[in-house]
Amino acid sequence: MLTRRRFVRGTVAAAVAASLPASRVFSAVLSPSMKVDRDIDAVTGDGAGVTLPRAAVQELGDSLRGDLLLAGHPAYEEARRVINAQMNKFPALIVQPRGAADVKSAIDFARDSNLLVAVKCGGHSPSGKSTCDGGMMIDLSLMRGVRVDADARVARVEGGSLLGDMDHETMARGLVTTAGTVSHTGVGGLTLGGGFGRLARRFGLALDNVAGVDIVTANGEFLHADAERNADLYWGVRGGGGNFGVVTAFDFRLHPMQREVIGGVIAFPMNEAREALRFYSEFEAAAPDELYISCQLVANPWGLSGVFFPICYSGPHERAEGLLRTIRSAGAPVIDDVKRIDYVALQRADDISDPRAIGMYTKTGFVSSISPQLIEAMLVGLEEHPGRATSIGFQHCGGAISRIAADATAFPHRGIHATSLLLANWPVEADPEPHLAWLRQFWRTIEPHTDGFYTNDVVDESQRQIDENYLGNYPRLLELKNRHDPTNLLRLNANIVPTA
Repeated sequence: MLTRRRFVRGTVAAAVAASLPASRVFSAVLSPSMKVDRDIDAVTGDGAGVTLPRAAVQELGDSLRGDLLLAGHPAYEEARRVINAQMNKFPALIVQPRGAADVKSAIDFARDSNLLVAVKCGGHSPSGKSTCDGGMMIDLSLMRGVRVDADARVARVEGGSLLGDMDHETMARGLVTTAGTVSHTGVGGLTLGGGFGRLARRFGLALDNVAGVDIVTANGEFLHADAERNADLYWGVRGGGGNFGVVTAFDFRLHPMQREVIGGVIAFPMNEAREALRFYSEFEAAAPDELYISCQLVANPWGLSGVFFPICYSGPHERAEGLLRTIRSAGAPVIDDVKRIDYVALQRADDISDPRAIGMYTKTGFVSSISPQLIEAMLVGLEEHPGRATSIGFQHCGGAISRIAADATAFPHRGIHATSLLLANWPVEADPEPHLAWLRQFWRTIEPHTDGFYTNDVVDESQRQIDENYLGNYPRLLELKNRHDPTNLLRLNANIVPTA
């Protein structure tokens, strides 16, 4: 797709007058815990107020090898922030673990105090589920590291790592796995909910490449889950998100791949949008697995509007030219920067220097085909606005994703051709309500053409919609939730509400 990150990056500079210093973005703050000098007012998972005794909070801080941050700590402001600047929330306390033992201490304290809990890795949840007001944020930013066993073709990835950490280490050995489309996404959140990316059509979703996980469950158990040990939990974390615990390490299967790929963007003007979208609807379904070509219709008051085809071809280079010639024939390109490029550099190409100075709204829906009716809904509904950039289009799926059974992992949506994505952003100082009202109405014209949605992008779906989105896998997921998180401690996700 014209990824949400490329889209945001291309609009934010003109849309936003002021922002945080770029050098501070995504930095792990290595500051010691502060002394607790007061009782702490907090909230429980069901929103009730609770007071945490000073001595108990101090005991938690003293038990950690990592850091405990409270309001007033110099690292607190940076740690509490997430990608979507509208989610300006203030946790009562932030725990920054340095290992699984610290995660267990945080989980046990939160469970004993019945606290609301958010888990943050990269902070990319569009609805801000990696932060909270008045609860505990478990910020995994100090738990970053990747160890590659090139002979076994496995990468051991710590739970707070970002995709760029993994790409950098694996590609240095000529190995790779599916890893999103922007380097500062958290490995954990992306993988547990699905994990689309430039290589997913060739190698499957990120979760399809998980060989095992280490997890601290909501009950406080240290478990390893793979095909042999705790196999039900291994099945459930691959698509069930953060419902069962905090994953402290992943084992990813790796695949040989040349470092240089063919990548970039081909774009067509808005007056050729209908023809370009019709071309895409026919071409994407027949594309080889090695080709990732997404599509986005963009109305951008601060830059170029039109239809964008972001491309990554990871197959033999001699076969690329014929495919590119066909894509270019869809119209008269106004952008064509497709070239040979280092894969790791392409993975960084959509990074945002400072995303926390924008407001944003995201909706997704899976499509099994891109119908003429859906194309018309996109073209008729898209509205240019002087204070908002809007993008509607598709992330390319199919290929290897579709060749896995719906019940092989907890991720059931295997027959999809694409993920339909609506994304808009505006300066953070602007009133969001007029934008949100229009966007929700626009999405109501798109949604009838979709079937299911990406749980990593849950924004304002009802509980019934979330339950139904797990399809036939829901009963098994509910059983796992009842076993590992019967009090629903971990509810800030595409939540499976326990019935235990």
